[in-house]
Amino acid sequence: MAALVALPSSVFVTPVTAALAAEVSHYQLDNGMEVVVLEDHRAPVVAHTVWYKIGAADEPAGKSGIAHFLEHLMFKGTDDLASGELSETVTRNGGSDNAFTSWDYTAYYQRIAADRLGLMMKMEADRMRDLEMTEDDVKTERQVILEERNQRTDNDPGALFREQTRAAQYLNHPYGIPIIGWRQEMEQLSRDDAFNFYHRYYAPNNAILVVAGDVDPDEVFDLAKQYYGPVAPTPDLAPRARPQEPPQLAERRLTMSDPRVSQPSIARSYLAPERDPGDQKTAAALEILASLLGGNSTTSYLARHLAFDDAKAIYVGAYYDGAAIDDTTFNLVMVPTPGVSMQEAEDALDTTLAQFLKDGVDLTEFERLKTQLRAGRIYAEDNIEGLARQYGAELAIGLTLEDVEAWPDILQSVTPEDVMAAAAEVFDRGRAVTGWLSPAAATDTVTEGAEG
Repeated sequence: MAALVALPSSVFVTPVTAALAAEVSHYQLDNGMEVVVLEDHRAPVVAHTVWYKIGAADEPAGKSGIAHFLEHLMFKGTDDLASGELSETVTRNGGSDNAFTSWDYTAYYQRIAADRLGLMMKMEADRMRDLEMTEDDVKTERQVILEERNQRTDNDPGALFREQTRAAQYLNHPYGIPIIGWRQEMEQLSRDDAFNFYHRYYAPNNAILVVAGDVDPDEVFDLAKQYYGPVAPTPDLAPRARPQEPPQLAERRLTMSDPRVSQPSIARSYLAPERDPGDQKTAAALEILASLLGGNSTTSYLARHLAFDDAKAIYVGAYYDGAAIDDTTFNLVMVPTPGVSMQEAEDALDTTLAQFLKDGVDLTEFERLKTQLRAGRIYAEDNIEGLARQYGAELAIGLTLEDVEAWPDILQSVTPEDVMAAAAEVFDRGRAVTGWLSPAAATDTVTEGAEG
C-alpha cells in the first residue's frame, strides 16, 4: 500500500457529497497529515480521533505485540504532559478517551464538548512526536499487557482456539500473528523496541485526523494547522511491505481439546478478498452472503436448516469483514446439538452449504436484508463516534473518501447473482481451515501452540 506523501506548501480542500447526514470535508496539511471533518450539529459534542496507518501486521519479525504495547505506552508522559495527564484532563473536562490496535491501524480518540476540541488537538499532537517513557513505565505496562493476554486469551479456550485457527489460515502473512502478541515475544519487548517503532511510524504523514460532531470544518482545519501543522513528518516513509500468503493447496484441519470447554464447536474460515480502492463489489456480495447465511440466529439460511428444520446445531453463524488491507476471511461457526457428533455436525453443515449453492438466494429474505441495511445506516448516523471510527478505519486501510461514501450504494446494488457468484468462489475447501474444539479431561488437555 502507498504511504501518504507530504504535499508542497499548497493545501487542498475536497468537499465530498455525503451519503450520510453529516457533511464531509477533506483537507491536507503541509506535513502530509490528512484531515477529515464530519459536520453534524445535532449535539454540542465532538469525537476527535487520530489514526496511524500502522498495526500489528506491520511489526518487525520477533516483536509481536509491539504495536499494542506502544498504544499502552502512549498514555504515559511527554515533554509537556505528566504520565496519565492526558486522560485525566479529558475526564476533568467531562469527556472520555481510549485507544485500540488492529492488524492494520492504531487509533486514539476522545469524545468531549465541542469547545474543548483545541485542547484535545494540543495534547494529541504533543504525544505524536514527544512521547517520554521510563524503564519503570515499560516494565509496568509490559506486565499489564501480559496480564491482558492471560485474561483474554490464555484463560479462554475459545480465544486460544481462534488464535490457533487463524495461525493455521495464515502461514506466511502476519494476519496469522495475534494482535496482542505471542507471550514469549511480549516478555522480551523493551523500551528501545517501543521507541524504534514509535519514531519510525508515529508521524503526521502516516496519520489521519477524523473529527466528527458540532464543528465548523474550516475552524477545525485552522486548529489542525495550529496544533498538528508544526509536527515534523518522517522523511522517506516507505510504503507498507508485508509478506504475502503462498497459494493454499489443501484444506488445513486442527483439533483442540480443553477441560474448560463447556460445549464443543466447529469453526471454518475461508480466505476471501478484501475491500479494495475502487473495487468493492465482491466484498459487498460477501457481506450480504454472510448475513443471508448466518446473520440472524433464527431466520438466516443456516439457522433455519440446521437449528430448526433438522436440529443438528444449537447455534450456527457466518461472518465476514472486508475492511482489511490484504486477503481476509469468511467464517462459519457451529455449536452441535448435544448428542450430535462433531463429524455428523460438520457433514450437516457441508450438506446445507451445498444445498444453498443449489437453491440460490431467497428473494424475499434478500429484500428484507437490504431494507435492514438501509435502516442500519440511518441509525448509525446518530452516533458521531461510530461515524468517526467508520471513516477512520476505512481510510486507514487505504480506501478513499469516495470508496467510503460509495459503500452503502454498492451494498444496495448487489444482486442475487452477485451473491451466488461470490459464494461459489469463496466456498473452496482447498482454501479453508476447519477446526474442532472439544472438552477434555484435565489429564488430556491439549493446547499445542497456544503461545506460538
